Amino acid sequence: MRKIIYYVATSLDGFIAGVGEDISGFIQQGEGVNQYLEDLQSFDTVIMGRKTYEFGYKYGLTPGQPAYPHMDHYIFSNSLSFESPHEKVHIKKIDRDFILELKQQEGTDIYLCGGGQFAGWLLSEGLLDQVKIKLNPMILGKGISLFNEVKRTYQLSLNDRKSFPSGLQIISYDVLY
Repeated sequence: MRKIIYYVATSLDGFIAGVGEDISGFIQQGEGVNQYLEDLQSFDTVIMGRKTYEFGYKYGLTPGQPAYPHMDHYIFSNSLSFESPHEKVHIKKIDRDFILELKQQEGTDIYLCGGGQFAGWLLSEGLLDQVKIKLNPMILGKGISLFNEVKRTYQLSLNDRKSFPSGLQIISYDVLY
């Protein structure tokens, strides 16, 4: 069964973006970012919520087009629609059973792109398998949380850790249910 891997940049205090979706303080280049971009090539499927997909519009993403051309996109939303989306872009209602089906399909592990709200829901539903964070050496104070509305404690097991000269670390944890 494929794993869902939440691979996301975060501050030391657990925010994936600052106030107003500001990500300008996150490390944007260097060996750690190159490692992240290389790692993304190993995925053939990406899942995300509507807000994360629409966040891409700020960086030139055209509505209905894939953010990652080599991946099939599943955007989970109860309100988003496109007139003629790219063949790799699929809008789905938020549905636990569909995500379980997706995990059982042939393919690579599944990249969960951003979204503290969707990540929190997946974790609460027992669907998130791994958290892989690009830990940035900064404190934001407030913003968008790594996980939103998680109502219980979850234990994690360290899987891997890499440190880079910029101070960025990529840390991978398995979720223990």
